[in-house]
Amino acid sequence: MRVSTRSRPTARPRTCAACDRTCCMSPTLYYSPGSCSLAPHIVLEEIGLPYALSLASTSDGTTQSPAHLRLNPKGRVPVLVTGASVLTEAPAILLHLAISNPTTNLLPNTADGLVRSIEWFNWLSGTVHAVAIRQIWRPASFSRDPSHHNDIIAVGKTNLEAAFALIEARMSGCTWAVGTCYTTVDPYLLVVFRWGNRVGFNMRKQYTAWTQHALRVLERPAVERALEQEGISVWE
Repeated sequence: MRVSTRSRPTARPRTCAACDRTCCMSPTLYYSPGSCSLAPHIVLEEIGLPYALSLASTSDGTTQSPAHLRLNPKGRVPVLVTGASVLTEAPAILLHLAISNPTTNLLPNTADGLVRSIEWFNWLSGTVHAVAIRQIWRPASFSRDPSHHNDIIAVGKTNLEAAFALIEARMSGCTWAVGTCYTTVDPYLLVVFRWGNRVGFNMRKQYTAWTQHALRVLERPAVERALEQEGISVWE
């Protein structure tokens, strides 16, 4: 485990009132560099309170380790542990962080803004990530027959192109994803934008409005810190 540069020393263990156990009361984010856990990592930096990072890489299989599976039986990241509470799924963690820190204004304060945020979260996590991206990077999840994998990848790219065209249309003429202010949806969109670059799409050329949005997000110091801590770039 390593500690965010924002947190300085790790918080000393103390007794959790909820479970009467000794545990670290500062939140710990289990993450894999560049995965969807990047979005809550950015939001934790935006909030500015102490937290810790614990690497659970999807690339080396540690998310399938017994220790991680005890924490999250789904075998995935992100996982946010706060005291005795364990929370999974990026949209849920993003909403939790925004609601728990209302002064950060990372969630719209209107009913329409809230449901629009959930609309984005549901589609990005359920359709764009779990279907299109997974078809491209993990075709074995859709067929155990290797002879089918190239077709699955091709369909995934078609699905991703359709999704990206919709995002480009939504972002045309818009500064931020929801309303007129930066919210937790915006770093999530940055994560997906980065994936587009890694898949091999020419994001700057094909999606100009979305690229301008990504550049605005990248101007935020919290985003710069999170990318530096994970050792990654949005462009490669």
